[in-house]
Amino acid sequence: QVQLMESGGGLVQAGESLRLSCAASGIIVGFNTMAWYRQAPRKERELVAGITSGGSANYADSVKGRFTISKDNAKNTVYLQMNSLKSEDTGVYYCNTKWGLANYWGQGTQVTVSS
Repeated sequence: QVQLMESGGGLVQAGESLRLSCAASGIIVGFNTMAWYRQAPRKERELVAGITSGGSANYADSVKGRFTISKDNAKNTVYLQMNSLKSEDTGVYYCNTKWGLANYWGQGTQVTVSS
């Protein structure tokens, strides 16, 4: 059974940093494409960053240069380092992966950036 457990969210001021973690079980992050999505109030869920099994990363234009996705295969964990946070980064951040035909999500972690 695949489980994704996010942590690291919180309330910060604009310009500060946070690091989110996604601990995975039931899959091996080193063999899977992993991603972070976010959902702001009254908006659709959007892709923030993804990282392939080979380590190639891609980012939404709105976070390029500020966010970095990485993974620790030994810990089976994916991270999202978020720097220079802005109020528009506020939302619930979800870890995601696909395995076969199934799409897996964590429970989400709240990030609130005050301006």
